[in-house]
Amino acid sequence: MRTSGKSISLMLGTLASVAILALAMTAGAATPVRVRSQATTPPVTSVCAGAKFLCTEVADSESVFGHYVGHDEPSVLFYSDKAGSGNRMAYSGIIPKDPPANPIPGKRSYNFQLYPAFWYGMALCDTQSYPETVSTCAPDSNSNIRAAGDPSHPGTAFMELQFYPPGYVQQFDGFSCSGTQWCVAMNIDSLSSNPVTGKALNASCQATGPLTGVEYVNFAYLTKNGSPQGPPNPINFDPVASGKPDPAKVLFLNPGDHYTVTLHDTEHGLRTVVHDSTTGVTGSMTASAANGFGQIKYAPSPSTECTNIPYDFHPMYSTSSTKTTTPWAAATYNIAFDTEIGHFDYCTTVDPATFGCTDTEGARRNLEPTDSDDAGCFPAAASTLVPVSGCLGTNAGFDGTSYLRDWPNGNRNLTPTPTIFTSPLTGQEYDTNYSRVGFNTDLPRLESDLETCDRATGQGCSLIPPTDDNNKPAAFYPYYTSGQALGGCAWAPGQNVPGFTQNDYGKNAQYGDLLKVTYPGLGGGTVQYFNDFQKIIPNPCKR
Repeated sequence: MRTSGKSISLMLGTLASVAILALAMTAGAATPVRVRSQATTPPVTSVCAGAKFLCTEVADSESVFGHYVGHDEPSVLFYSDKAGSGNRMAYSGIIPKDPPANPIPGKRSYNFQLYPAFWYGMALCDTQSYPETVSTCAPDSNSNIRAAGDPSHPGTAFMELQFYPPGYVQQFDGFSCSGTQWCVAMNIDSLSSNPVTGKALNASCQATGPLTGVEYVNFAYLTKNGSPQGPPNPINFDPVASGKPDPAKVLFLNPGDHYTVTLHDTEHGLRTVVHDSTTGVTGSMTASAANGFGQIKYAPSPSTECTNIPYDFHPMYSTSSTKTTTPWAAATYNIAFDTEIGHFDYCTTVDPATFGCTDTEGARRNLEPTDSDDAGCFPAAASTLVPVSGCLGTNAGFDGTSYLRDWPNGNRNLTPTPTIFTSPLTGQEYDTNYSRVGFNTDLPRLESDLETCDRATGQGCSLIPPTDDNNKPAAFYPYYTSGQALGGCAWAPGQNVPGFTQNDYGKNAQYGDLLKVTYPGLGGGTVQYFNDFQKIIPNPCKR
């Protein structure tokens, strides 16, 4: 493992994480989009507005944060009418391997350059989260379904079970838990905002801790004994005790290991279990009050109250359909697999004071002047293994490594192996497949930040996003393929991989047509945005 010296010791496991996020947010703030903001209270710095943290993307970040904040999230959504398909499921997967750790910029790629995390998702009850109009939520029930844009929808959070690739900057400043091993964390994102009144959580409370904000996060690594290594709730979270993974406690997985994921409700909250089938080691976490999970009491200005409410987070729905969504998210999520891309670009010179890029961005084959989306940058010395300098902020210019043909291509010396996972199985015995899949990407939400896509009309929105280099089309955009692995049909994000891919579903065309999504609006009306592309097909992996 590479050591990082005194300069990195100032960043790792301290409250400097908060300053990094704030600086990166300022450096990376992009030009506002043409969609008119509905904010009636001034936004403040939030963990989810920073360059590093991975948060569920909201429908209209301008009204929440004051400028664009988000992530590029090509996803596969899974649908089933079977009771339990919204709250009980199991997956299998294979942890990908990286090529040799001596980088060749522009030629050799690593998982951390393609995505900072892949995750398995689920909508949860959260009575202190958006839309803040009702105080109850019946767990595991389709009684929570409302018409699109209905402000009486029960408060909702979204859980992402995130898998972090090794080899780059150490958590909690970067995404890697280790130089060589993967780790897994439960992230629960809540939105403390009322769309009808336009009022958000008071600014004082938003600024309380490293995971607070109008969009706040409960965060806990999966551990071998099922107890969090530090408080997961946003008010009591500590960057060292909660955020720096302890190898003696946290589940670590090796590249190439086979694993299973099970998610199911319990009396005291959603339980997530990852079992490493190769090593026999298991990690788990239950989103319970007993484990320190909690809500932030919704207290808009002029209040300055900031109260943690211990809370058991339960799944929201019984089934999974186009109606069982997260009503504040840009994408129409419930049961989903997501590859969160666009969080790495090369940087030749990093400013240690601002964590910004001061010279050129891009790989050796495509150097160009640094620009506003080069934020959250680290020198090569900060890496736990692969010595490259780069930026981890949202690459809203679509010119980072995620948008090159650097995805797995069968060449083990230059690209990683595929990130393989199966369709979920539901039922008491985890033996029933989901009937349909949806390919979804929130590209229109991001493209509107470059003012090339009008989310009100859909004009200019494209399946191949434009770069911030004279709006030229990106070199590549990843898609999902299916093939044979793990004893049957399986999936992988990226591009066609020899020896695995049997169907690519039209490559980028798999994401289908523009999807207009309806949200609650000021005063009780509704607003609509073309936030996604989406296409739904029968599940080709259904047994």
